[in-house]
Amino acid sequence: MRRELFEFLNTDLQFIKGVGPVLATRFNDVLGGRRVLDFMLHTPAYIRARGVTENVADATAGDIITIPLLVKSHKAGGTFRGHRRPTQITCADKMGNTVILQFFNVNFLDYWLKKLPIGQWRMVSGKLERTPRPTINHPDFIEEMQNANKIPSVQAIYPAGEGLTQKTFANVRDQIFNLLPDKITGESNANVREFFDALQHVHYPESADDLMPNSTYVVKLAYWELLAHQSAIVISRRNRADVHNRRTVRPKKYYLMEKFYSALPFSMTGAQKRALDEIFNDMTRDVPMMRLVQGDVGSGKTIVALAAAVKMAETGAQTTLLAPTDTLAQQHYAKIGSVCEKIGIVCDILTGRDKGTARREKLVSLRSGRTKIVVGTHALFSEDVEYKDLGLVIVDEQHRFGVSQREALRTKGNNPDLLALSATPIPRTLSMTIYGDMDVSIINEKPAGRLPIITTKLPITRVNELTERLKLQINAGAKVFWVCPLVAESDVSDLTAVNERYDWLKKIFPTAGLVHGQMDKKQRDAVMARFADDNSDMKILVATTVIEVGIDVPRATIIVIENAERFGLAALHQLRGRVGRGNLQSYCILLYGRNISDIGLKRLDVLTETDDGFAIAEQDLIMRGTGELLGTRQSGWINYHFVDYARHRDLFKLAANAARDMIDVDVWTRDLMFIFDRGVIISA
Repeated sequence: MRRELFEFLNTDLQFIKGVGPVLATRFNDVLGGRRVLDFMLHTPAYIRARGVTENVADATAGDIITIPLLVKSHKAGGTFRGHRRPTQITCADKMGNTVILQFFNVNFLDYWLKKLPIGQWRMVSGKLERTPRPTINHPDFIEEMQNANKIPSVQAIYPAGEGLTQKTFANVRDQIFNLLPDKITGESNANVREFFDALQHVHYPESADDLMPNSTYVVKLAYWELLAHQSAIVISRRNRADVHNRRTVRPKKYYLMEKFYSALPFSMTGAQKRALDEIFNDMTRDVPMMRLVQGDVGSGKTIVALAAAVKMAETGAQTTLLAPTDTLAQQHYAKIGSVCEKIGIVCDILTGRDKGTARREKLVSLRSGRTKIVVGTHALFSEDVEYKDLGLVIVDEQHRFGVSQREALRTKGNNPDLLALSATPIPRTLSMTIYGDMDVSIINEKPAGRLPIITTKLPITRVNELTERLKLQINAGAKVFWVCPLVAESDVSDLTAVNERYDWLKKIFPTAGLVHGQMDKKQRDAVMARFADDNSDMKILVATTVIEVGIDVPRATIIVIENAERFGLAALHQLRGRVGRGNLQSYCILLYGRNISDIGLKRLDVLTETDDGFAIAEQDLIMRGTGELLGTRQSGWINYHFVDYARHRDLFKLAANAARDMIDVDVWTRDLMFIFDRGVIISA
């Protein structure tokens, strides 16, 4: 890739005309980056057709229309007797039919007078309502007739965020793709030109078909993305086998495993023992371990990880356990710290909360080698953190960490072993291509004494009956999760907002708690800690999917998932795994809405019939469609830009074979690895 094009792709969005640092920060929140390349990989979700009509009588309520209108009069908005009145612009179409343009930002009358002067024609585009007269609230476009071509007949709609409008997205897109030809001029690699041509077609779709997984351009981009990933895997495996990356096998210095097994209040399952045999065998080799432990929710992955850490401590070396959130790190530490104390291993926790003297003492203990196991978050690979001999890196919920983050931690040691944990089962048909750089161990048994979670589905119309049943269970000592998909009420969705449901439940259960992703983190952690406390009066926790992973409350035996039909199967299975973590009978109630489809009901039936995460993942792959509001992105799987797991299954194998057959990685493939951020997992 030519240097000029490379620099353009790395350009910060704030330097694109009309963006600036504030909007660039908002883009960063949505795109996960603020480069031109990050924007280009953030493609439209769907299209909005804006059909031109001259007669409003030909359109029906809910249609997006583009229509020439003659401005007749203005009526200023304001507040009257405590009620807010919108600004109304009365117009007429070419047939003389009245159309009202309505604006609720009442302080902008002067602006609308200028934008819509009386006696002038304007081309207007927006959603038609009939309340009862034909009305367009806050039109999307208002243009003078000579500029009517500025209104797109097909509008690409991007996944957006707070403070970012579709007009902003379109403006940035247009500027980027107007500049792109100059950056590609002289590019000798035909693949580069073909790649950006395909990307441009996706950003400027002519129909809904252009955004479908089977469209020519999306398939091309999906294949190239998979090729980038599979090539990184091939390089990773070759580097591991390279003689320069071999390491000296550490001899055993201490005898700790017998103490460890004696300290456990239970016996390990057969699946856990098989996984440990595979892990221990890897640890005796001079090639660094790269192993993924896939386990269903509640299958005991943490204890397997701890056993590996104890095995490493027998050599005198250290282990880090990297968790994606502070809450999950604290829970891991609480679970394994007591076991370590019993067998005489120093275990500590290091997160962003540690400051001053306490942090310095922990760093000294790590540097000296006294601390053998440390649990934490991103703080574990901060620049000032040093290890005496880091032998094992354990990454929990590994899909939440990028290659660069994992590598930053690995460089703290000398070719340490890497053990990744994933609580989201991947269908066996895909696991070898998705995680081809790793050996895979599967834990598919639940610990002894765990009862199957009884799962039922219930229509939302029976919610009052459900709360009466919950009263009885709570009075008997149960704790309840109640999960909703949205944080705030939405005009475009019938999903129950978590705030709205919390207010309703608070009247029935006065001590109910509330957590969601928009809360202050400390406040959220405090509410979760209070709910987890057995002595707390908080018996019901209303939440969004922030509780999907890593919340361990053994006393919680009931979870209600509202609008369950709008979640993916894997997400539902993860949420269900928040209960059934003790030896008490647990229940999952799937509340579904009035307009549930046959496919939605079938998906819920899968949950009621099985608790095998691998079987559920396979069904999810078969059943999932695109275009749903929630759940289309597989929870816990790699977040691709263009790859659809269900529609592109054949591409996985094609890309894997192409990457494996490469003798040397060519320039184009390295370009792809840069574009899709598929860095080499183990560097040479």
